[in-house]
Amino acid sequence: MMLPLHLPWQSRNLGLQASAAMERHISGNSTDLESFGISQSGPKLLQSLLSTTFRGLSEDFHIIDGQLQSSTYQIVNVIGNGGRGIGFWTAANGIVRELNSTNSKANLGAIIWPGDTTSPPKGWMIPSNGKKLRVGVPVKDRFTEFVKTTWNSDTNATTFAGYCIDVFDAVMAALPYVVLYEYISFATADDHAKMAGTYNDLVYQVFLGNCDAVVGDITILANRTQYADFTFPYTESGVSMIAPIKDNKSKSAWVFLKPLTWELWVTSFCSFVFIGFVIWVLEHRINEDFRGPPSHQLGLIFWFSFSTMVFAHREKVVSNLARFVVIIWVFVVLILTQSYTASLTSMLTVQQLQPTVTDVNELVNKGEYVGYKNGSFVQGLLKRKKFDEHKLVPYNSPEECDELLSKGSGNGGIAAAFDEIPYIKLFLGRYCSKYTMVEPTYKADGFGFVFPKGSPLGLDVSRAVLYVTEGDTMVNIERAWFGNQSTCPDPSSLVSSNSLGVGSFWGLFLIAGVASFSALLIYTALFLYEHRHVLSRFDPNVSIWRKFVVMARHFDQKDLSSHTFKKSEWRGTSMHAVEPSPNITNCPPPSTSSFSLHASPNTNGTSSPSSFSNHSDANFFRDQQATLSPPPNGQTPREIVPPIELSNPNQDRPGALEFVDENP
Repeated sequence: MMLPLHLPWQSRNLGLQASAAMERHISGNSTDLESFGISQSGPKLLQSLLSTTFRGLSEDFHIIDGQLQSSTYQIVNVIGNGGRGIGFWTAANGIVRELNSTNSKANLGAIIWPGDTTSPPKGWMIPSNGKKLRVGVPVKDRFTEFVKTTWNSDTNATTFAGYCIDVFDAVMAALPYVVLYEYISFATADDHAKMAGTYNDLVYQVFLGNCDAVVGDITILANRTQYADFTFPYTESGVSMIAPIKDNKSKSAWVFLKPLTWELWVTSFCSFVFIGFVIWVLEHRINEDFRGPPSHQLGLIFWFSFSTMVFAHREKVVSNLARFVVIIWVFVVLILTQSYTASLTSMLTVQQLQPTVTDVNELVNKGEYVGYKNGSFVQGLLKRKKFDEHKLVPYNSPEECDELLSKGSGNGGIAAAFDEIPYIKLFLGRYCSKYTMVEPTYKADGFGFVFPKGSPLGLDVSRAVLYVTEGDTMVNIERAWFGNQSTCPDPSSLVSSNSLGVGSFWGLFLIAGVASFSALLIYTALFLYEHRHVLSRFDPNVSIWRKFVVMARHFDQKDLSSHTFKKSEWRGTSMHAVEPSPNITNCPPPSTSSFSLHASPNTNGTSSPSSFSNHSDANFFRDQQATLSPPPNGQTPREIVPPIELSNPNQDRPGALEFVDENP
C-alpha cells in the first residue's frame, strides 16, 4: 500500500515552479524529449525530502545518508484474542529480549503453541482447532494381545494397551507434526467390559462423527470402506489354515523300502540286469569266468551286476569296453547307494514333523469340522469355499482353539482352524510345538487404522505406517506382545518324508544307458565284421532266425585270437594235446609197477588221427581211471603205455612222449 507524502509548503512550491517551467518547454511538441528542460529547484527538492520525517502505519519515515532507516519490531505471541510479548527485532542487533540488550534469542520468552503446549510443531500442518482426536478402541475379552482395555472403577478411567495401541502410538510419533489424541472405549454405558456393537458398528462411528479415528484389530474390508478410509495395513495380510503336526518317523518293518519310490526301485532293478547282460556279452568269448553251463552264466549275470552295490564282485573283467561300462556303472551305484543311505538314516533318526492336513479340498470332501474365530469375516470366506455351515465351529480364544484341535474332528473337536495371519502368529507363539500354518493363504488386506473419508491426516498416517513397519520398531513391538518365535520350527524347513524318485537320478541312468548301449553296439559291429565270411556264405533263402542261430553258435565259442588265451602258449613247456591210443579202450588197469617216460624219436611223423586237438579236454587221466576194468581170468594185467604227445617249443614240430612198460 502506497502512503501519501506530507511535504512542507516550500517543497510543494518548488514542485509547482518546476512543473510550470517544464510545461513551457513541451507545449510545442509533447513527444520531443530533447526539448525537456532541467528544473532549477532539484537540489532544493532533494534537501526537502531528506529532511522530511513522519510516522507511517508500519514504521517511521526517516532518511539518513540517503537510506531509509528501519524501525524496531516487537515479536508478539498471539494467544486467542490476546497476545504476549516475546522480544524485539532491530536491524543492528537482530532478535533480542529487550531493546537495550544485546542478548541472543535464547533468552526470549516462552512461546505457547496451539494446543497450549510449549513444544514446537514438527511441520506446517497443525490441527486448526487444537482439539484432541477422539480415537475409538474396541473392547475385547479374547486375544487381548492386540487390544486390552482395563476399566478402573476407582478413578472412573480406562487404560489401553496392546499391540495395536503400541503401533498407533509409534505411527503418530513418526508424523512430521504433533497430534494430540485420546482413546475412547467402544463399550456399553452399563458395562465397560462389554463392547457396544460389532466391528462394523465401530467403523460406522467414524462416519457418524462420534469418533475421529478407530484403532484396533480392524481388518480392511470392502464393505467397511464405504463409510471410512483405511490407512495402509500394518500387519501381514491373508487368511490361512492351522493344522496339527505329527511325527512321521516310520516304525514299519518295511521302512527300508520307503527311501525310494517304486518307480525308482523298478528302474534300478532293470538297470542292474541290463548292465549285467552287457558285461556278460562283452566278456563271454574271451573270459573263462563268464563261461560255463547256461544256469551258471544266468546266475553270473545277476551276481555280477548286483554285487556292485557292495563292490563285492570278484570276476576279472578283461575287455576294455566292459571296463568302461563297469566304471560308469560303479559311479552310478555309488551315488544311488549314498542317497539311499542318507534318506533311510533321515527316516529312522530325524524327527519328521508334518501337518495332518495339507489340502483344503480334502477337508471339504471328507466333511471335516473346521474352526474360525467368533465374529470374524472368515466365516463367510469358509462358506464361499463350500464348507458345510453345520461343520463350522467358532472359538473365542487361543486356549479354546487348542482344545478343539486336540480333540480332533471325530471327537467333538475340529480338524483344522482358519484365521487371519496375525492371529495365527499369536496362536503359534504359544503352541508352535503342536501346530503349524499350512498353505494356501487366501488374500486379505490386514489390519488398518480408520479415519473419516477424505481426511488429510489419514494420508500422513499411511506414510508413517510405512516408515514404522520398515524399521526395527515393529519387530520390537511384535516381540513384546507375541513372544520370540525363533524357537518354533519353521514350516518351510520341516523334514519332508517324500521318497527319492526317478527324477532325481534320471541323468545318472541316462549316462549309464548311453555308455552301455554304445559299448554293446561297438562290440556287435566288431563281431559281425570279424565273421563277415560266415554271413557271406549264407544262402539268400535262409531265414533271419536261422542266421541268428548260426551267429549265436559262433558267439558261444571261445575267441582263441584273444590275448587272454594266447598268454598260456609262451609260458614254458605247455601241454596242448593229450590223448590215449585207440588200442587201450578196454585194456585192464595198469599195475602198480612203475612207468617210465621216454621221448619218442619220431619227431617228424604226423600225429595219430585219434589224438586230441589243441582244444580238447585235459582230464584224460581221470576219465581213463573211470573206464578201465580189471583183466579177466585173474591174469596179471599188463602195463599199458599210452603214447602222449606234448608240444615242445624248442622244436619245429612237437615231439612225442610215451610211457614204456618196464616189464615186457
